[in-house]
Order: sequence, then C-alpha cells, then structure tokens
Amino acid sequence: MSRSFPALDVAWGPRPDDEAVERMLAEIDDERPTAWEARADGVRIFFTSTDDRRRAAIRLTGFESGLTCTPVNVPDEEWAERSQASLDPVRVAGIVVSPPWRADDATRLASEATPPARVVLIQPSMGFGTGHHATTRLCLDLLQRRDLTGARVLDIGTGSAVLAIAAWRLGARDVDAADRDADALQSAAENIALNGAEGAVRLRLVDLDAGDDALGPPGRFDLVLANLTGATLDRFAGLLARLVSPGGALIVSGFEAHEEAGVRQAFEAVRAVPVDRAEEHGWIALRLTIPSGSTAS
Repeated sequence: MSRSFPALDVAWGPRPDDEAVERMLAEIDDERPTAWEARADGVRIFFTSTDDRRRAAIRLTGFESGLTCTPVNVPDEEWAERSQASLDPVRVAGIVVSPPWRADDATRLASEATPPARVVLIQPSMGFGTGHHATTRLCLDLLQRRDLTGARVLDIGTGSAVLAIAAWRLGARDVDAADRDADALQSAAENIALNGAEGAVRLRLVDLDAGDDALGPPGRFDLVLANLTGATLDRFAGLLARLVSPGGALIVSGFEAHEEAGVRQAFEAVRAVPVDRAEEHGWIALRLTIPSGSTAS
C-alpha cells in the first residue's frame, strides 16, 4: 500500500528568503518538521504525523500576518521519482551512502578511498534521512572517529536507519534502531534488508517519553546516536546519558549553532563530557563521553 506524508503548503508574498524560512522552521521545531522544499509562493513543510502538522499550522498562523497554511498529503512515490533525478552517492570519509539505483556508482566511489569505503544503500523516502542532510553527514563523520569493533549501539530516532546500518558496517556487533514512528520503522526495515543487515540491526518501536525501562538498563550501550532536535536533546539528556556505559560515547546532532551552548550545558549537567565536534552550514554534531567510574544522573 502506498504511503503518503502529511505536509503544509505555507504561502505568503513575496517569496520568502532563506532567513525567513529558517525563522519559521525554528518556530515549529517542537512539531518535528522532517523536510521542506521551496515553492513559487512559499514552502512545503513535511511532518511525521498529522497531529504535528496541525500543531504547526496553529503556531504559524500566529507567527506572521498574511500566512496561509494548507494541509496536503504527498505520496511517497512522488518524492522517490524526484529523488531519482537528483540524489547522487555521498561519501563521508569511509562511508558512501547511495540510493539503490546508483549502487554501481557508489561502489566505484567507495573504491577510490584508501582504504576502500563501505557502502550503505538507502531507499529515498520523504520522511526519513537519505544521508544528504548535513546532520546525517556530521553524525557519519563523528561515527568514524571511534573504533566500533564489537560495540553495542543504539540509534534513537533512527528514521531510515542510515546511521544504524553505518554503525554495523563499521564493526558494531549489536545495533538497536529505535523510533516512535511506525512509518519510520517500515522505512528502516526496507533499508536493513537492502543492506543484508537483518541479523545485526534490531528495530524497536520506542518513545523517549516512555523512559528508561523501554530503552534498556543503564549502561547497556557503548555508543548512543541521537540525531534529533536541540529541544529534544535538552529535555532527554539525562536519559540518553544513562544508557551509555562508563567510558562509552554519545553522538548527538540535529541542532544549530545558536542552540549549541544549551545542548552542551544539558549534557554536562549529567556528566557527559564533550570531546569532539563537527559543523556544516551552521548545523552542529557533538561526540560526548561518559567518564569511566562515573554514572550519569
């Protein structure tokens, strides 16, 4: 059965510039917009649920006079068709992320790296990451700065499972890919199968609001990946840190430079120490460690 994604067509004149769009997206950050695209008279913003879309529309109508918000449902195939013309393989150090129809090109690109890079195939879907967003690339970069051989990894908010699959390709032996969105897990399952990772990457329908019990005992994971939003990371810093074993690491992204101080403060308050950082186009990713002999609170 065909999937569709809830979106808002937000229109106002004249056509908004990038700064206006960024202000608007910041206004609805709590409603988890997943993607946006420019239109002749405004933008189309995509969401993971109709409830998120409804709340965003309420916020936006009070954000700026003259805005009109029209709900639309966009078939996933429409996004995939557009993607076939525009998505190229992307190499981030030793990982190449590619749509499946460019697998041969991805293999050639991987062979040009020294040593040869590992290929992760991701079927494009409007709602979930393909490796082409800056925050995904930043996480992939930081992921490769730590030895993952035999590691236990949790990817929270997995979406397409691109980070979970990459962690497995890099040597992790035990990977959990968790999301609160059933559609995301369907997308993740397709990609896990596409990469032959069914026996290594487990899917879990989990909401962070469910707390520690749903995610596992404290200290279960050597690495936790959380490409979420700044507000979500601030709120759940303690829970995420508790899941990491002493000496283990967190990689967090999904926030912009103006949010970095708040995210750092939230994790430092639970004894997660920043040790590495990456930035691209104003987006930030951090790698933090939980010191050996201490327990995050």
